[in-house]
Amino acid sequence: MALFQAFNISASGMTAERFRTDIIAENVANVNTTRTEDGTPYRRKIVTFAEKDSGSFGEMLARTRGRMYGGGGVKVTKVAEDTESDYIMNYDPSHPDADENGYVSYPNVNIVTEMTNLIDASRGYEANVTAFNAIKAMAQAGLQVGKS
Repeated sequence: MALFQAFNISASGMTAERFRTDIIAENVANVNTTRTEDGTPYRRKIVTFAEKDSGSFGEMLARTRGRMYGGGGVKVTKVAEDTESDYIMNYDPSHPDADENGYVSYPNVNIVTEMTNLIDASRGYEANVTAFNAIKAMAQAGLQVGKS
């Protein structure tokens, strides 16, 4: 694996985790948004990652045989709305967004879930920083070999 490829893999992981953190922050910020531009409550967003530059099994096998090991890092493939969980219904007939029965639809954002995901994203980011620093230390040690 080339030295700069290792830096790029760690950097892509940090970028992806930072983007995931931004989406989690957006979810938390909209926990009480009962009406968006299209008139519906906010829907929680979910980030999906995938391997960068992944090819078919045959391509990976050919790369491995040529001693060029794959792995280009990670990328964000999509940001999707969580349509599997329902809105949270609260009875509040005085709310301007209440339906004819007095219920208000609140976003399907669970703060505990978001905080757990935030901790997970933070740990993923920290792991990539640690790997980046280890690669940097190895590169510096390699440069010191020639000095002696």
